[in-house]
Amino acid sequence: MPQVMEFKLPDLGEGLTEAEIVRWLVAVGDVVAIDQPVVEVETAKAMVEVPCPYGGVVTARFGEEGTELPVGAPLITVAVGAGADEVVEPEDSGSGNVLVGYGTDHSRTARRRRVRPGSAAPAVAAAPAPAPAPIATGPVAVISPLVRKLARDHGIDLRALRGSGPEGLILRADVEAALRAPEPAAVPASAPVAAAVSGERIPLKGLRGVVAEKLSRSRREIPDATCWVDADATELMAARAAMNAVGGPKISVLALLARICTAALAKFPELNSTVDLAANEIVRLPSVHLGFAAQTERGLVVPVVRDAQTRGAESLSAEFARLTEVARAGKLAPADLTGGTFTLNNYGVFGVDGSTPIINHPEAAMLGVGRIVAKPWVHEGELAVRKVVQLSLTFDHRVCDGGTAGGFLRYVADCVESPAVLLRSL
Repeated sequence: MPQVMEFKLPDLGEGLTEAEIVRWLVAVGDVVAIDQPVVEVETAKAMVEVPCPYGGVVTARFGEEGTELPVGAPLITVAVGAGADEVVEPEDSGSGNVLVGYGTDHSRTARRRRVRPGSAAPAVAAAPAPAPAPIATGPVAVISPLVRKLARDHGIDLRALRGSGPEGLILRADVEAALRAPEPAAVPASAPVAAAVSGERIPLKGLRGVVAEKLSRSRREIPDATCWVDADATELMAARAAMNAVGGPKISVLALLARICTAALAKFPELNSTVDLAANEIVRLPSVHLGFAAQTERGLVVPVVRDAQTRGAESLSAEFARLTEVARAGKLAPADLTGGTFTLNNYGVFGVDGSTPIINHPEAAMLGVGRIVAKPWVHEGELAVRKVVQLSLTFDHRVCDGGTAGGFLRYVADCVESPAVLLRSL
């Protein structure tokens, strides 16, 4: 007799508490193998394929594509032992507890099959969905607590909605559609009117919500200060052109700036640190895990290059290119987005000259780089047209004073103006 096992959305780590179903990889009636991915979900940080720890026949799925589920909510039920002769095991057996995209390297060789009518697999009734909690006086077909919260936060009466999900289930999309619905054309003069709120409402959720919380926390906890300097980048650009003229992989400007940053952090290690509030200590970190800002269709993400201080310009160029490509494909794993110790933000790609960066909490500093543009500049006592860049450093004033921050920024600017300065520190 098969045993029906319920598989719930697992803890995704990194403080993530919910995920949105992007695409189901199995259907009710399919046979799945242990560790076979059954659903693709999107967290606030990455797209993840979730493998099921059970092998057997899928008897129920919970949540339509586009639905957000909290960690611990049911995903699927599997009849373990049903149709055992139909199960195709993966060639490389997994542990059953690793999320695809969260560090696993196993190849997905298992195939899914639908149980044929009249096959040996006994019929198993789908597990019932959790009973919806009543709102006010009548039952409402809502499973997701996130949908209830969205409706409650925006004053939407779920009893007035018609669900588009199976058997009238109210989905997040239904609530969002109600939010977008036009207001009534006219209201009788005698009727009480609530204060009107105009404009489009965009929920702070997913990646946008995580970014908002992290930046807010940075502002709340870190007493930051910013200093900046204009630098003549003509010699740096000439050095890059000479490096790329000899053939081989191309060196990016970002990689050269990153190499300068790691050299500067070796001279000013105070800025490669973090503050441990619980212990009331400044922790200086031994390695530079360099974050860099990358704009994607999902928003701004900050992939991290591990042990950047051990890499040369060519290696840094290759790793920046690889992580940027993965980021734009939405396939970064949480491990690629965490653990940074210092961030380099090249906002010059947006055509702007300067900015005041917000520190990527819990780091201690961020270097911002504006566009490199031709400007009049006094060079060797004469006015000339040079390639000029503005560099901005925002730093945590708890880890150092202005003299240290200014020394770091001046060293970076000196290396930009005369790359030979960097050679003296190698």
